[in-house]
Amino acid sequence: MNTIMHIVQATGGVERYLYTLLSNSDKTEYRNILVCSQEYDYENFKNLAEQVEFVEMYRKINLLNDLKAITQVRNIIKKYKPDIVYMHSSKAGAIGRIANLGITNISVYNAHGWAFNMRCSNKKKIIYTTIEKMLAPLCTKIIAISDFEKRSAVERGVCKPEKIEVILNGINIKEYENVTPVRRIDLGIPEDAFIVGTVGRLTEQKAPDIFVKAAKKIKEKIPNSYFVMVGDGDQQEVIEKLIKNQELQDCFVITGWVKNPIDYISCFDIATLLSRWEGFGLVLAEYMITGKPIVATRADAIPDIITDGENGLMANVDDIDGVYRAVVKIHDDKALAGRLVQNKLSCAKDRFNFERVVKETEQLFRQALKV
Repeated sequence: MNTIMHIVQATGGVERYLYTLLSNSDKTEYRNILVCSQEYDYENFKNLAEQVEFVEMYRKINLLNDLKAITQVRNIIKKYKPDIVYMHSSKAGAIGRIANLGITNISVYNAHGWAFNMRCSNKKKIIYTTIEKMLAPLCTKIIAISDFEKRSAVERGVCKPEKIEVILNGINIKEYENVTPVRRIDLGIPEDAFIVGTVGRLTEQKAPDIFVKAAKKIKEKIPNSYFVMVGDGDQQEVIEKLIKNQELQDCFVITGWVKNPIDYISCFDIATLLSRWEGFGLVLAEYMITGKPIVATRADAIPDIITDGENGLMANVDDIDGVYRAVVKIHDDKALAGRLVQNKLSCAKDRFNFERVVKETEQLFRQALKV
């Protein structure tokens, strides 16, 4: 039996990915050890990994904190002597690859979205790119969660194309077979309302401000429309003020963090993802499997998943009018809405089943171990 040590700092989508991967891994072939940041909850992973080790890891670069984390992780690697070290997210990827220097094993890195693709200054993009170039030789293989992620890494010269394996992200479709939809009445929304919703952290990346500004125009055109934002984040207070300034507080719901976003998605009439940058956009697969018409932006990897007019409608990044027009078009054209949904259901089941992710990941491990 081979031992896999997973090292992770980021939560959110990365945590969900890791939870699903560990839940579906072959326990007869692999023994899983989890090394995670202080942001993780032991209760969520205690039955999925044989051992859970906590290391203080922070997203921001801090030389003293990072050196402490590298030392701790290196000691943990030496303690368990894993056959494979699998590092998730940029920060854990940096800490893990440096900590693993000179130790004999297979090392795999998955950025789950390159830092240099974020909306930031050119100086920061250069710094992030340089770090990835320097660390790329320190791992055996890199996993990209979308074709866009591979293309952008190759274009920036992070490594040669053959070092990167694309394993498209996915969802555990079985988990969505027994959905308990949230009742509209429990959200304070009338039964006959037309609900436009979004799932994602209230951060700059997910453009919650664009969602609110588009909502203002949508409400003027569709008077019975209501809006639901599922998630929390560092911009929540700013977004709540914007909602009030737009005089939308009577038709807006912000749920905060929820354990079961799919139950909320089920009450949407239209689901949106208005990201400014996106390595994959896992929630798109959740929208698809629940049969919701999608409006999304042409950001990074999203056009690899959504084809405009076939399985969703698209708008440019930060295009308030484009989002408004797409929502109204789906509202007014029921045949279009039905066609988009039907195309998405087959797409989700064929491309985004997490069973495929597990199989392809374990196949990569087997091939790497044989080399």
